Amino acid sequence: MRPASLIVRTYQVGFGDCFLLSFDYGGDGSRHVLMDFGSTSLPHGAPKDRMVEVARDVAERCGGKLTAVVATHRHKDHISGFATTSRGDGSGDIIRALDPDLVLQPWTEDPRLAPDATGGPAHAEGRRIAALASMHAVAGQVLRDAQALAGTTEIPRAMREELEFLGDDNISNRSAVENLMTMGAERRYLNTGVSSGLDELLPGVETVVLGPPTVDQTSTVLKQRSSDENEFWHLRKLAAEGEAEEGRGKDASLFAADYVLKRAPPYPEDTRWLIDKARQMRGQQMLRIVRALDKSMNNTSLILLMKVGDKSLLFPGDAQIENWAYALAQPEYRALLENVDLYKVGHHGSLNATPKSLWALFAKRSSTPRPDRLKSVMSTMPGKHGAAERKTEVPRATLTAELRRDSDLLSTHDMPASELYRDIVFPFR
Repeated sequence: MRPASLIVRTYQVGFGDCFLLSFDYGGDGSRHVLMDFGSTSLPHGAPKDRMVEVARDVAERCGGKLTAVVATHRHKDHISGFATTSRGDGSGDIIRALDPDLVLQPWTEDPRLAPDATGGPAHAEGRRIAALASMHAVAGQVLRDAQALAGTTEIPRAMREELEFLGDDNISNRSAVENLMTMGAERRYLNTGVSSGLDELLPGVETVVLGPPTVDQTSTVLKQRSSDENEFWHLRKLAAEGEAEEGRGKDASLFAADYVLKRAPPYPEDTRWLIDKARQMRGQQMLRIVRALDKSMNNTSLILLMKVGDKSLLFPGDAQIENWAYALAQPEYRALLENVDLYKVGHHGSLNATPKSLWALFAKRSSTPRPDRLKSVMSTMPGKHGAAERKTEVPRATLTAELRRDSDLLSTHDMPASELYRDIVFPFR
């Protein structure tokens, strides 16, 4: 037995991810997989209870029963919808009541891994878990500091807003985390190459776990690259511009206008630049911290490839290059990636979550319409993450242009706030 068709439902949750996969088995009914459920910022004009609205639609669509829930990683924009309330009427309460048979998360979420592991294969992994647990405390403090600076001139507004966004996204979402840790009949914590458990629940569907690798499989997930001209969606002049921005370019001014106070403070004139520079450094240091936390969490993201008949669907969460590198180095995985029919664009269209070497593998890319042309789906909202002047805006303009040119792109940015979802239908042969 295998499904006759699949509907991929993309929900309009603003800056976040939420997809419902409905496999139609004809007379044997349908089986449903919820892939992430979170948001850090709803689209302008969307109702405040949008996440509850989504949860209710999921419940209706699946007839009160979910086959599986997949939480690709712990970022708020992927799991906030799983949060519960003391009254039992939260979006997470609704999903929990759908009694999923299986809940899937990355290996880093496994509560059985001791934070203080001291030896054997679990040693490095245990330290990794401890680091993930403690990063949330740092993110929370950064968020509180950034909010306390609102309305002051301590740091620029744009910097404060980015601190608030990244700090909020990296907070542990305790209610959602605990809900995921206890819901469902079975819970599995996955790494590259292990069985997902979905094959038994979805007859005729083969699910391959491409990521994340454990630290034991590759230590590259412990580090993040800030730039890679061969893999990231930079413009080629970015490196030179970046040096100028950081004050290292030959045309950069040490005493830039942004660092000069325009008011008359009660301290000596020759200390004005130094004091204001110190304030700027405080914000820059906090930004470096939360950006590092953000990247580290993304490298724990699940990467799942689902094969049904002649179709392959790729869901990589927010996986970045270090997570991808391990899978891309395996010949058997590269062969699978060549035949992808649907690509869920990684990390809302960021510059480093769709490696160029991955994009080049997709054999069904085409600049002209055709029946088997690659389909891509991107859940995103501009203006929340990164900056165009640094060529780090999300979604990245160069990547978006390529997606529109060489695939059938469904982007939630093109959907009005009033539109709850859009469906993509895949018939199977």
